[in-house]
Amino acid sequence: MAQAKIQAKMNEAACSKFNRTLSMADRSAQLLESLDQLEIRVESLRETASAMVQERECILEMIQTIQNGQELRNISAGEKEELNLTANRLMGRTLCVEISVGTIRNSQQEEALRKATAIIDEIVKKLLNDMESGRQQLMALHAACVTEAPPVPIDQKFQAVVIGCALDDQKTIKLRLETLLRNVENAEKNIKIMDHQKLEDPKANGCP
Repeated sequence: MAQAKIQAKMNEAACSKFNRTLSMADRSAQLLESLDQLEIRVESLRETASAMVQERECILEMIQTIQNGQELRNISAGEKEELNLTANRLMGRTLCVEISVGTIRNSQQEEALRKATAIIDEIVKKLLNDMESGRQQLMALHAACVTEAPPVPIDQKFQAVVIGCALDDQKTIKLRLETLLRNVENAEKNIKIMDHQKLEDPKANGCP
């Protein structure tokens, strides 16, 4: 009889322990599920913030394009002043919007980003002296950042450096190169327009 009671107690304890284990496992699963859902929200937050950073840069670029565009040269001084005041106001308000998306990097990725940034910065410094050569170099760098087959030669050394960067940095580098190429293209267009106007100006040709 005593032995039967002892065995019953042991069975009861075993069942209780088994149930606690299941309860802990269920709780752990619930917590993991919550973390998985939060991870989705975190990635969505980062993507939204990154999109806002790109939108900010796009707005600034469009304001600068309007300020430096040919259309602004073909209006009266009074209208030009009013448009510049509006553009400067919008520029100031846009610059007041500060968005930052940090990237976690290891030491190798930090070094790769530093090298990639230095390469781009060096080309940017040379743009004023030789815009066409700089544009060709920027195109070769950009070709190293795209997956589809580019129509221009690829800078293989730069590609090796970019591959060593964090994924977020790779996207940022690509976007920076695209922005630089657009700015160079716009600058070249403005130079051609101004030079064409100079040639067509009768006073520039010595005519009365």
